[in-house]
Amino acid sequence: MPAVAGSAPRRPMLGREAGGHAPMTHADRGRFDCFVLLVLGLVALHATGAHADAYPNRPIRLIVPFAAGGLNDVVARLIAPYLERSLGQPFIIDNRPAASGIVGTDAAAKAMPDGHTLLMVASSFTVVPATHPKLPYDPERDLAPIAMVAKNSLLFLVNPKVPAHSLAEFVALARADPGTLNYASPGAATQTHLVVELFSRKANIKLQHIPYRGGAPAMTAMIAGDTQFTAISTLLSLPQIEAGALRAIATGSLSRDAQLPDLPTVAEQGFPGFEAIQWIGLLTTAGTSQDVIDRINAELNRALRDPDLGAKFAQQGLSPAGGTPTEFQRTIATDLKNWTETARAANITAD
Repeated sequence: MPAVAGSAPRRPMLGREAGGHAPMTHADRGRFDCFVLLVLGLVALHATGAHADAYPNRPIRLIVPFAAGGLNDVVARLIAPYLERSLGQPFIIDNRPAASGIVGTDAAAKAMPDGHTLLMVASSFTVVPATHPKLPYDPERDLAPIAMVAKNSLLFLVNPKVPAHSLAEFVALARADPGTLNYASPGAATQTHLVVELFSRKANIKLQHIPYRGGAPAMTAMIAGDTQFTAISTLLSLPQIEAGALRAIATGSLSRDAQLPDLPTVAEQGFPGFEAIQWIGLLTTAGTSQDVIDRINAELNRALRDPDLGAKFAQQGLSPAGGTPTEFQRTIATDLKNWTETARAANITAD
């Protein structure tokens, strides 16, 4: 029936007046809001899980904080095809050679923590914080370890004119005439510099440091007899040892080198626990999901068990490493401690 002019319009009937349910109370509204939030939370959780399961969902950037052609770069390019196949995304090698690797490392430390930016570092990753007091990143807080990829021994070498065929004989020579024997390094504040200083402290000897601009010039000085001692990688030194241009008196690894099985370790020659190796490892940005880190770790370890990749590593003087993120974290922490203490004791800085 139409409304009578001048009368108030009828209000629509609600709730029980219309034969429906009772009006929603404040308590009902609160319970309804909680239900909606719960549903939205479950949807978000499902979406997050689906996103994690979908990793990786775009190309992966692999930062190499050194120039193309170096050992880090070679290892990155050897391992990338294996990870591309297993992870199903292309790897983009991003070389950022500047400031002893600091620039590239900082870029990885500040990337999105989603596993789509990885970092291939060498053992110098733990040397730089010991010799550079101000870094734009914290090596343990800002980066997450995935696994050690490869390693090789540092060999303790003498010029053939040095009358020492063992570490004990070399130590005796150095103690007999402190400060007269020189040692070569690829540069000040490098790993070789710190390794020899650490060994010198443990052996109670004094050697004169002669830094060069890289491993090749240091080797040239050793062969020429300008320096008498060094600790340098198998890759650089093995050809010179085989040619008789240099003599190896110890290997820095805890076990004997497969390429020099008759060469005793430093630990075997009176310095238990002493280790001097170069390693290459894979990290990502801190805050990356542990599930993603574990996925990359599993695929990396699978690749490192491939005999073809092992043969390619051997051509570079390297052995496949592998292991868990926790094991790699322990290596990093131990090295950081050793090199920081050594740099402070010997007053070594990169400045």
